[in-house]
Formats: sequence, C-alpha cells, structure tokens
Amino acid sequence: MSAPVSLLSTAYRDLSAVLSSLTVEEGWEPTGCAGWTAVDLGFHLLSDARRALVALHTPAEGPADTTAVDYWTAWRPPEPGDEEELWSTRIAASVHGGLRGIAARYAETSAAAVVAAGRADPDGLVGTQGRVLTVADFLSTLVVEAAVHHLDLVVRLDRPGPAAEPLAEVRRVLEGLLGAPLPASWDDVTAARRGTGREPLTADDRAELGDRVSAFPLFG
Repeated sequence: MSAPVSLLSTAYRDLSAVLSSLTVEEGWEPTGCAGWTAVDLGFHLLSDARRALVALHTPAEGPADTTAVDYWTAWRPPEPGDEEELWSTRIAASVHGGLRGIAARYAETSAAAVVAAGRADPDGLVGTQGRVLTVADFLSTLVVEAAVHHLDLVVRLDRPGPAAEPLAEVRRVLEGLLGAPLPASWDDVTAARRGTGREPLTADDRAELGDRVSAFPLFG
C-alpha cells in the first residue's frame, strides 16, 4: 500500500471507529467546530468521504493547478453566512437517521474511498471543488481534513484521537503554509489545534513566531 493510501486508510479507519462507538446521547455533544454537534460533524465527514469517492472517479485534464499545501489557502476562519451550512447540515443529518445511520454510511463510504484510492495512479489527476490535483496530493487533503475533524469530534469525548501518522501530515501541510517550521515545543496535536485557530496562541508562541504570527490561523 502506498504512503498516501496508507495514511488515508489509517485516518478513515480510526475516525470511523470513533463515530461508530458514540452513543445517541454523545451525538449531541459539542465538538471543536463552533455550533456543531457530533451528529452535524459526522454528516459533514460523510459528505467529504462521498466527495472523495466521486473525485477518485473523476479524471481531470492537466496540468494540476493545486497542491496538497496550497489547497488550504482558500479555507479560512468562518465567514458571514457559514451558519446557513450548519442548518442545512443538521437537517440533512436528521434525514439520514441521526448518528447511527451516519456512522454506518460513513463506515462503508470511507472504506470504498480507500479501495478507490488504492486503485488510482498517484500521479494521475483528479478534479474536486473546481480544482485539479494529483491523486497523491488529493489524498493528503483528505487525510488532513479527517485528522483535524477527528480532533474536533473527540474534544469533549473520552475517545482516542487521530494516529500519529495523519497528525504528522497535518503538521507538514501547516509548515508548508507557514513556510517555516512550527515551534518545536508544540506536539502534533497542539500544532493542529493552534495552526488552525482552534486553540489560541500563547504569549510565548507569539514571541517565538515573531512576524509570522500574522499568518495564523494557517487555515480554518
């Protein structure tokens, strides 16, 4: 199994295990995404797994116009109107049978996406969200999305977080966006949370980052 596919398999498998383990009551717990419950976030993750499956079967004309790093430059902290997505997500999630239905569909869809990823040429080109990426770069974006939202999902729940390998990929992408290493004192969980604005920078962080602090959050 290639490295990008292995990373995706790990990220999706672990996230699916957490989703499937949650009780109905835990489905209404807040997550690291402001205003989103575990049910809301679970449906968002299901939608992303479906997008992965579609994109992996959508060959694109070259050249690639986006990399695994610069893909994230378009994703910044919430903009006015983002609450509309929350409402539409919550309504759609309820139609899918709530947490249990979402978890079951996520398990089968994410597993299918990993199989499709394993059959794709890493150097091939795919289209998603109006962009063209290599398969390898696209898989990186999926891993980063899954790992960051895995942290969001368990922020108030007694469940394991993402594995070390997907978290390391998050850090790699964040450092690519920053154009410099993140503080060595940050472990990869801290890097993911502070790099995406989910956790505030400390005074020591700001002093160490210097002028680079203006780039934070590196994506939202």
